[in-house]
This record gives sequence, C-alpha cells and structure tokens, in this order.
Amino acid sequence: MATQAWAMPPDGSRVWRKVGESGLRRDGRKANELRPVEMIRGFTKSAPGSVLIQCGDTHVLCTASWQVGVPEWKKGKGSGWVTAEYDMLPGATRERRARSRTRIDGRTQEIQRLIGRCMRSVVDFKLLGENTIQIDCDVLQADGGTRTASVTGAYVALCDAVRVAQREKWVTRSPIVDSIAAVSVGMVGGRVLLDLDYAEDSTASVDMNVAMIGSGGLVEVQGTAESGTYSRGELDRMLRLALRGIGQLTQVQQRALRQRRRG
Repeated sequence: MATQAWAMPPDGSRVWRKVGESGLRRDGRKANELRPVEMIRGFTKSAPGSVLIQCGDTHVLCTASWQVGVPEWKKGKGSGWVTAEYDMLPGATRERRARSRTRIDGRTQEIQRLIGRCMRSVVDFKLLGENTIQIDCDVLQADGGTRTASVTGAYVALCDAVRVAQREKWVTRSPIVDSIAAVSVGMVGGRVLLDLDYAEDSTASVDMNVAMIGSGGLVEVQGTAESGTYSRGELDRMLRLALRGIGQLTQVQQRALRQRRRG
C-alpha cells in the first residue's frame, strides 16, 4: 500500500467548492489555498529515496540516490555534496517536449540549480562524509509549479535516502538539519494568488517562487513582473501568502514522513 499524505481545505474535507462561487478561482480554490497535495513515498524500488508528489495536476517523481565519493574539487576535505537534476518527460505537457539528449536548455539548468541549492541548505556536509546524494526530479505531468513541487518532494526523498544510509551504517548521524519546501505565488487580474496552476501562471502580471526552511530562513525568492511593475506592499503580501503556504506544505511533508513508506 502506498504511503500518502494530503493537504486538505480548511474544513478538513476533500471536496472543493463549486467553481463560480464568489471570489473563487477556476478550480474552486480561494486566493490563499493550495491545490490538493499528495505524496507517495517508496514510489519506485531502486532508489533509497523515492517520492511521487502531486500538486493538483502537476506530478513530479523525485528520487534521491546515494553515491560514494564527491566531485574532484571536494576530495580530501572530509565533507560531502548534494546535487540535483531536473527534466520533463516528453508527454508532460500538451505539446510533446523533446528529450534533453545532448544539451540542457536554460530553464532546465536554472531549475535544477535551484533544487540543488535548496537541498544543500538543509544538509550538514561534514556529517555526510565524502559521499554524494544525487537528487533527480522528473516531471510526469505539468500544470504549473513544477520547480516548487520538485523542491517540496525532493526534501522527502532526501530524508528517506538518509534513513537508508543510517540503517546501512553509511553515516552515523543524520546530516539533515532542517526541512525545506517551496511554493509559487503571483498576481493575476490584480489579485494575489497562492500556488498558481498553468492557466494562472500564464496570465500572471507577477510570478514568484519562494523556498523557505522550517526554521524560517529564506533560501530563494524569485519574483518577476511579467508586465509593468509591482509595489513593495504587493511584494509583502505575496511573501506573507507564500510563507503561509510553505508552512502548510511542511506539515504535509512531516505527515508523509511519519507514515510507513512502501517497500
């Protein structure tokens, strides 16, 4: 049986309000509500850490693999490394996306660097020893927020990989020092919205991605005005809403990690 965890509406139900009610979005959410979030741990058998994260219609498979050794520039320093790769399957979007066979495009490179930075922000490299954890995030289905879903799911996969490392005596203590999650926020039609789907993201006047660790430190704030500008007050509103959403995602991560994983 797969391990699952849900982020539910405030009333605790899985039934979302009907589209068309006053102030609600296309999928029936309020401006400050996340899409339903499900995490299935142990989704594949081979990798020490494997999580399928579903944020609405965005589905990302996140795996964490353990590798003995570190990059050449870190050898002999007694500390480890965490790195990440990201890609989208050809059928993840409506129009087929060509595989990245020989060249990584700029967007893919940007996103995998973001994921790597986020994972490294919660790992003590000395406790990891001269070992590397490779994070892989593969988008199976895309409907906005793939990078933030990748960060949120990758953290859970990282935790599972470290649990395996402790069980196998590859490390004596967990090198994970905090949690991390990420979410998108933006301005659409003059409204500040949390966790944009593709339809919202494609029409947003401001698009922002925020990553934060559990103790409150910000790792990444990527905010861009797609048309015109935005004010300091609007920035503050978006940040407040993003931090609230990240708090909810952190609870989903913790709930998933408390449950027994498959396999």
